[in-house]
Amino acid sequence: MNAPSIAAAGHSRPVNLSLMLGVLGVVYGDIGTSPLYALRASLLHFSADGVERGEIFGILSLIIWSLLLTVTGKYVFIVLRADNRGEGGVLALMALAQRVARTPRGRWLVSMLGIAGAALFFGDGAITPAISVLSAVEGLKVISPAFEEAVVPLSVVVLVGLFLFQYRGTSKMGAVFGPVMALWFSTLALLGVAQIVSTPEVLGAVSPHHAALFVAAHPFAAFIALGSVVLAVTGAEALYADMGHFGRPPIVRAWIGFVLPALALNYLGQGALLLSDPKAMENPFYLLAPEWLRLPLVILATAATIIASQSMISGAYSIARQCVQLGFLPRLVVLHTSETEEGQIYLPQINFALLLGVLILVVSFRTSDSLAAAYGIAVTGTFVCTSCLAVLVFRRQFGWSAPLVAAVFAPLMVLDLGFFISNVLKIPEGGWVPVVLGAALFMLMHTWKQGRELLFTRFRQDSLPLKSYLARLPQSRTVRVPGIAVFMTGQADYVPGALLHNLKHNKVLHERVIFVTVLNEDEPQVGEGRRREVQELAPGIHRVIVRYGFQESPNIPRELESLREVGVNFQPMQASYFLGRETLVRAVVPKMSRWRQWVFRVMARNAVPATEFFRIPSDRVVELGVRVAI
Repeated sequence: MNAPSIAAAGHSRPVNLSLMLGVLGVVYGDIGTSPLYALRASLLHFSADGVERGEIFGILSLIIWSLLLTVTGKYVFIVLRADNRGEGGVLALMALAQRVARTPRGRWLVSMLGIAGAALFFGDGAITPAISVLSAVEGLKVISPAFEEAVVPLSVVVLVGLFLFQYRGTSKMGAVFGPVMALWFSTLALLGVAQIVSTPEVLGAVSPHHAALFVAAHPFAAFIALGSVVLAVTGAEALYADMGHFGRPPIVRAWIGFVLPALALNYLGQGALLLSDPKAMENPFYLLAPEWLRLPLVILATAATIIASQSMISGAYSIARQCVQLGFLPRLVVLHTSETEEGQIYLPQINFALLLGVLILVVSFRTSDSLAAAYGIAVTGTFVCTSCLAVLVFRRQFGWSAPLVAAVFAPLMVLDLGFFISNVLKIPEGGWVPVVLGAALFMLMHTWKQGRELLFTRFRQDSLPLKSYLARLPQSRTVRVPGIAVFMTGQADYVPGALLHNLKHNKVLHERVIFVTVLNEDEPQVGEGRRREVQELAPGIHRVIVRYGFQESPNIPRELESLREVGVNFQPMQASYFLGRETLVRAVVPKMSRWRQWVFRVMARNAVPATEFFRIPSDRVVELGVRVAI
């Protein structure tokens, strides 16, 4: 077996206390708040006639071994090894898989899995803040039933405040994330240990035979319960998605040395409480604490859920930017909230969409138990997409043998599919929410990608090859005027439509012409050595190809000013940027259905203007319209 080659710079950083605290604050917020609702939601399936001892042991065993197999086995020990130049996440894995896909159909299937995973991630991003904050604020009902009517309004206030402050960036809030989560996990462990001491027999639930006995005794009920058991491992994908921020070693050490023991102890503590007092099913998490500690615990839990929500929101921003750079979404406004950290960004359109979705979920479902039915499908669907892509990457890129891949991934795939199918059964209870949301986002992303491909194909058919045009240029009578003309074009080997329209209407060509093509690479960042490729095509005419990774934001004026380093005297105040504005019309023989063309046109009209996306000064832009039939 060949070990995966991991040479990411992020993995060489020394693992210190500050880095470990950062991991706790960013990576483990989602999975760290699962004890608020996971065990109770799993046991509710059996609560009609009272929860029995075997059911408590069986569910506890399923939760513990889900943490061990899905999080520790799949993600910590296996998937985290598949980094794309130090970056992780389903889209980074998709980019790796596309490199080793051998046929166009194979690359298309990989692309579809990546789109599906990203769509489900956005669904998860809407549900996580809603269920996390609701479950924390519901602790007030344990303190006093009088607070029951205040749960939804208080949750709405907390969530609106969280989203309104996103524009300020995460740097200020991040300073306290780590210590708060360290206190949270310590509290989880201490609460669990205090109850385990009084009922030590619960430790037997660690043995997998209890899970086996439970499944054998209640096969169908156990299968249904899997749909709630998976709530204990929500957030596992964050381990992989956030790998680029910290590197693999601190994520692995924090999980094995601190997070996993704290979670296991708390779940076992809740189980011990239920063994001694079945009435604690009302809220086994908060009832673990003595009465004097419950109000502080509600405050701490709310802070932890805000952090978990913040992590998911920031992840949604990153995934959205990756989708834009990889061609799955139209251009979006990307605001940088830090002068030093490239990854700290704010996308107002995504923020508003998430806030709207979260508020609708909170007001519609009103309780964390109701939302639990909607939560699992988005998470388990992403699990399945990640496993399918990982099989291809480990088999072909890392050279694992077919028997080894089967031995490692077959059991994990069975578990992922079990989680997913059991959640499909919850569609009538609320599981339809992420299905509808994911399907809508999948349709939008697939439509945009297909539409752009058809658009580029049409451009190539209608355009003149650049080499032919330049060959005829010396014999033409084109008038050359002073100044610099910058033509943005997605097709480096063809004459931009904006240039042809400028010649047609203005009958002139500038003395100095620069054709700029932006290429988005399937890697996170592109080094400065590969950023720019400059070629002089004719006297006074240059072609510049600028490459960006899927985690970078373009800045064309800055790149053009750097051309002085290679002998191209670019003067910003002499430059005019010529852009084509396409008007999409229906072709005689359309390549897309009418409704999908309408969707594509709406997305195109609402895309951020190229001037803003590429940071081009608006007072130096000339736009020329062109009709394109697709």
